[in-house]
Amino acid sequence: MTAFDTSAQALRRLAETLGVATEFVDGLGRTVRPGDDTLIAVCNALGSPVTSPTDAAAALEAHQAARQQDVPPVVVAWDGRLELPPPLQAADGEIRLESGEVRTLDGGVDPSSTPLPIGYHALVLERARAATVTVISAPVRSFPLDPSVRWGVGAQLAAVRTERSRSIADLQDLLALARWSADRGSAVVSLLPLLPTFNGASPEPSPYSPVSRLFWSELHLDLGDAHRPTHIGDLLDFGAADREVRHALGPDRSPDPDQIDPELARYARFRGAQARLGRAWMTWPDAARRGVLDDGHVDPDEERFHLVAQQEMRSQLASLTSSLDGSPLLGLDLAVGVHPDGYDVWSRQGLFAAGMSVGAPPDAGFPSGQNWGFPPILPGASQTDGHRYLAGSIAHQARLAGVLRIDHVMALRRLYWIPSGAGLADGTYVQYPLEELFAVVCVESHRHRCAIVGENLGTVPPEIDTGLALHGILGMYLAQFEAGETPNPTGPVATEAALINTHDTPSLAGWVDEVDVRERLLVGLLDETGAAKEWTSRRQAVARLVRAVGVPSDPVGPFLEAVLDWLGASASPLVSVAMEDLWLESQPVNIPGTASDQRANWRRPWSRTLDDVAADPAVVERLRHLAVARGRPVGRG
Repeated sequence: MTAFDTSAQALRRLAETLGVATEFVDGLGRTVRPGDDTLIAVCNALGSPVTSPTDAAAALEAHQAARQQDVPPVVVAWDGRLELPPPLQAADGEIRLESGEVRTLDGGVDPSSTPLPIGYHALVLERARAATVTVISAPVRSFPLDPSVRWGVGAQLAAVRTERSRSIADLQDLLALARWSADRGSAVVSLLPLLPTFNGASPEPSPYSPVSRLFWSELHLDLGDAHRPTHIGDLLDFGAADREVRHALGPDRSPDPDQIDPELARYARFRGAQARLGRAWMTWPDAARRGVLDDGHVDPDEERFHLVAQQEMRSQLASLTSSLDGSPLLGLDLAVGVHPDGYDVWSRQGLFAAGMSVGAPPDAGFPSGQNWGFPPILPGASQTDGHRYLAGSIAHQARLAGVLRIDHVMALRRLYWIPSGAGLADGTYVQYPLEELFAVVCVESHRHRCAIVGENLGTVPPEIDTGLALHGILGMYLAQFEAGETPNPTGPVATEAALINTHDTPSLAGWVDEVDVRERLLVGLLDETGAAKEWTSRRQAVARLVRAVGVPSDPVGPFLEAVLDWLGASASPLVSVAMEDLWLESQPVNIPGTASDQRANWRRPWSRTLDDVAADPAVVERLRHLAVARGRPVGRG
């Protein structure tokens, strides 16, 4: 064995010890062994300094020595039963509950036979080196979906149109959609994320690239008497919507000081600093970049605006959910990441990996791979923090949602990290503490009585599907995926929420008409050879779904009704249909991999108003098909 071989092996052992994949299978079925440069960059980001394979042995030794002296930062007490791992057994100390109650440990044994209450508690050890361990006491099963909640509709709220809509839809438009759908039997109205985005001169309209996962998009405020109708063009104008809200809130509105919590105060101050110093906080003066904002760093008008806007959004959302009173439930969506220029990354810099971006390795849909543009969370830092950021991100939406979808639920197990400057295919997977993160999901699900759906689409580690089943979290069945990947689609089972498509795939009409393939060819995501393969594959997939439902795809209207009948008659506890499918819209909301200068992703409004849709007998009939198949009585209209 050569010294080089020894160094290379040490580097790979170091990577594996840190939870970095040294070999994996990509979406094309190929075995990938990341190069040394990738492993070195990822190991450094994870806090293990190594500049070359020759440094790896020393870095590995240092890591192993430190780990031997460490106590685990987090332990999970499933159903409240605390079973301490070996490093903590025979330890003395106490458990400090969230309630303030203290339970004494004697030799690592909780003397109380009472299970720990749900929540995040502190285990304080009396050792030569004092340590505090977060104890997550979680129900094994997440909060269950009410059996009466059988089907619903979905939409991007910004795109919804009513006769009163302004530049983008607001909460009053959402209320109208919710009540209209409930009158036809819908039990859930599901929305893409309602999180804040950058809306300035260079809009970033993707709801999956938020400024924060802890606040709301102020653009959806119901402006009431301050409503200023704006000419609606072919595209949604987020900049105009931003100006409308600012005009409505005006310079004379002051925030309620009793409603300013520390997180909100810091968020508003950050947005005020961006107005004065620029959006890219990494370019700010040293103190501001590190998190210390002086008055000179902050635009006070911008700070005031965000305080007022967030307080108003909280109030209006609370009123909306109170008005709905659970009929229908709101379905919300937890984005998997946040914008690198956003508040969460700035305010929690030690939580996110510097010099890394999250994406996906090559697969059939994206043969070059994908870079989603947001920094990954550091697994160890999240553990040290007791996973409070994830808990807060879930709680923020679960307080209002009856159903919460976790985007890319595979992130609970692993994420694909791409070093800065590396190619899309030059990344690797990094592991996350799956059991602990599932425990957080179960805690927040029960605390807020919110059912959970995990988007387990694409390349899914087996531990994810096993965990979803164990913890009572619904997976997702996508008719388009199943038709494309199986010889004969069998339909969803009782552990899956069923849909025809998602925001990343075309409508049924667009899927049949291959609109997305043509667009991907047009912008260069596919060459002629790749497009030919896609067309062949698509026609085969459509044919398989046609066989499953027993109705031809042309015309597409009866085909859609047959698909709804088929999904509705399945064992799935929850079936959802995108509103735009109901009037056979063919243009996709989004085509992944395309940039804003290539296509108007997220910026296409509904081609019809809700008022027009409500008067369309074809739309009403398609909803009736689903309502009847689901066995849920249809109400008025």
